[in-house]
Amino acid sequence: MQKLALPGTPLQVSQLCLGTNQFGTALNDQQAGAILDAFAACGGNFIDTARSYGDWIPDAPRGASEQCLGRLLQERDRQQWVLATKGCEFDYRAGDFALRVTPEHLREDLANSLEALQTDYIDLYWLHRDDPSQPVGTVVDALVAEQKAGRIRYFGCSNWSPERIQEAQNYARRIGHAGFVACQPMWGLAEPDRKAMQMYSPGGYYDDGYHALHGEGLTMIPYSSQSRGFFYKLATGGEDSLPDGLRALYLNDANRNRLPVLQRLAEAHGVSINQIALAYLLSQPHTTVPIIGASRPEQLADSDGACGVTLSQAELDALFQGK
Repeated sequence: MQKLALPGTPLQVSQLCLGTNQFGTALNDQQAGAILDAFAACGGNFIDTARSYGDWIPDAPRGASEQCLGRLLQERDRQQWVLATKGCEFDYRAGDFALRVTPEHLREDLANSLEALQTDYIDLYWLHRDDPSQPVGTVVDALVAEQKAGRIRYFGCSNWSPERIQEAQNYARRIGHAGFVACQPMWGLAEPDRKAMQMYSPGGYYDDGYHALHGEGLTMIPYSSQSRGFFYKLATGGEDSLPDGLRALYLNDANRNRLPVLQRLAEAHGVSINQIALAYLLSQPHTTVPIIGASRPEQLADSDGACGVTLSQAELDALFQGK
């Protein structure tokens, strides 16, 4: 895993970003620490969490992932890590899915994140969600104020539509600011069913309009980059082995057609199916830093191996077209 410059910032981030939504819940501190250390041993330094991670589990502490990371980073050199977290998400404990995207919610969530993570600043702060009823300038102004105060260094957005991102970027330019430096869309080789996606992973999918923003220089840091292991599970167990959620989300003809191409390229490059799926994102012509997950340290070796695979444009096209 190499480091690359995150465009528009001085941040040097690893080619892969470690997602930590299981830290503090499915993974205790010892298990999470082992994964964090294995990621660092591969060259990783970019970690992603969120204020809401773990809140969907009723008996977990608030901000379980952030709290776990905060404890772990106290035992490690904070300066060696590029730390990203997200705020302004639903309150899962309230259960009403009310939008929380106002300056007041931003200040509240950021203050709680800084306390939980036991740090004075966040390197990359994400708006976890959008509220189109809010004037975009009010939200951008709040982010800029937090940046000027030193509590965040740079900011981006997750689950914002391309149209609202463009509106925010236009506003930022009018006030002489760079605006969002990155975007978190859902994006992997597996094509999702859009209706199921809103149930299992609500947000925007990269191929639904984000190309232009990417080409104009907005870095993409996609979640679900490995499509929840869909292709590996399909190849090894067949369609009947897929869990209901995975079937609803990804089992379609587009992905059935992509599987043999994926297998052919994995054999040609001498790597795993998962590594080709991840290399599909790593080999994109514009800056793309996939978010990966791991429940065991040894899983990171496979993801790290994808960083050594470069796919040609012809191979990228073949995967996308499924032929």
